[in-house]
Amino acid sequence: MPSPAPPADRTTPQAVPPGDGVPGGSRPILARQAARESAARTYARHLPIVPVRARGAWITGADGRDYLDCLSGAGTLALGHNHPVVVGAIRAVLDSGAPLHVLDLATPVKDDFTSALLGVLPPELAADCRIHFAGPTGADAVEAAVKLARTATGRRGLFAFTGAYHGMTAGALALTGANAVREPAVAGDPFLTRLPFPHPYRCPFGLGGALGEAASASYVRTLIEDPQSGAPLPAAVVVEPVQGEGGVVPAPDAWLRSLRSLTREHGVPLIADEVQTGFGRTGELFGVDHAGVVPDVMVLSKAVGGGLPLAVVVYRASLDRWAEGAHTGTFRGNQLAMAAGAATLRFIAAEGLAARAAELGRLLVSRLTRYQAQYPLLGQVRGRGLMIGLEIVDPAGEPDALGALPAAPAAARRLRAELLARGVIAELGGRHGAVLRLLPPLTLGDDEAEHLLGVLGRALDVVAEDRDAPRARMEVARV
Repeated sequence: MPSPAPPADRTTPQAVPPGDGVPGGSRPILARQAARESAARTYARHLPIVPVRARGAWITGADGRDYLDCLSGAGTLALGHNHPVVVGAIRAVLDSGAPLHVLDLATPVKDDFTSALLGVLPPELAADCRIHFAGPTGADAVEAAVKLARTATGRRGLFAFTGAYHGMTAGALALTGANAVREPAVAGDPFLTRLPFPHPYRCPFGLGGALGEAASASYVRTLIEDPQSGAPLPAAVVVEPVQGEGGVVPAPDAWLRSLRSLTREHGVPLIADEVQTGFGRTGELFGVDHAGVVPDVMVLSKAVGGGLPLAVVVYRASLDRWAEGAHTGTFRGNQLAMAAGAATLRFIAAEGLAARAAELGRLLVSRLTRYQAQYPLLGQVRGRGLMIGLEIVDPAGEPDALGALPAAPAAARRLRAELLARGVIAELGGRHGAVLRLLPPLTLGDDEAEHLLGVLGRALDVVAEDRDAPRARMEVARV
């Protein structure tokens, strides 16, 4: 699919000015941000740019440089920046004089959004579901989904997985697997059972492949069915169809089907966290679609609001046992987000952007996989659709029993910096922060994909040379 053509100079970004690497036009703003904002800043630390304009996959900074955005608001901007259908939908609401803040009251805008959402949901779920507007973030929706499951089942326990990320509120953090972000805010949850996720490169059972998947599925079954397992029947099992922050780790299709079958058999609601995977990102409308699985609960945010804050929970009507006011929030009725979201969902469906993401994702993964022969620091390339991860490893390290090399977080950070210096925005995730994550908009053009591959190759050249130079000097010294 063609994308808005970037200016000619965008495919040949200017070099970062000498000095500390922070462009002069941005320095005062960045300095004030550092002085005024909290130490919890994340993206601002690693991506020292000041966006002033944006369109499609491109951001223009206060320094006058253009950047190819392969972060897309952490996957929020499915159609890229300022897409005409999104801007038009927002402008129409503003021009209409409609109220912008309505709590959870019914409005024509909300009614239209709900219709658009039902039109893209898995038919089995859409036919008999309820929709809860949880608030502005995915974490709010995760909290609501957990509360819903506990209310409906009368049970407290939860099953979640290693490597998971479900948000930053206390309940969502308890489900999250990353120790660094959980502590000291959440020391532990006595009602949570953590299960091993079948990682394709770092198998928690040391088996790998189908054997590792089978071991993980068997472990879940044992916990549920063994009366001596010590794990009571849970209120819900919470899973990401592709772990995003965990390093772009797709749930194997057969494993996810097994999980669905087991939870259905024992009356345990399956909650699919589709905050990052939903609405075409993985090459299907939803991440669970790859396995042909329909969960009991879907948590949706990011792209669902067309780039504006919105989060919803969709669940089977049989679970709707909440009392009035059981889960509320002031900002549940963001009319601009609902208008932008409805326009986005319809555009994704009408333009076949899920299929486009699958096609372009296969091309990118195929080309990036070829890079592995040239760059040993690429331990694995994986992902689905336009949700791609490159695991950065130490080629000189000691491999484990399955051949996986140690993570190389310093090299991953250097790669991210080299990409930014060449005008490409990307971020890290995964174990030890050593997975380069690519989340470009679903509207990414073929020319922009080629540009990304070229820039990434040049950045890998630099990082590989820097890592090889000390070893080469040591070899010379030995001679």
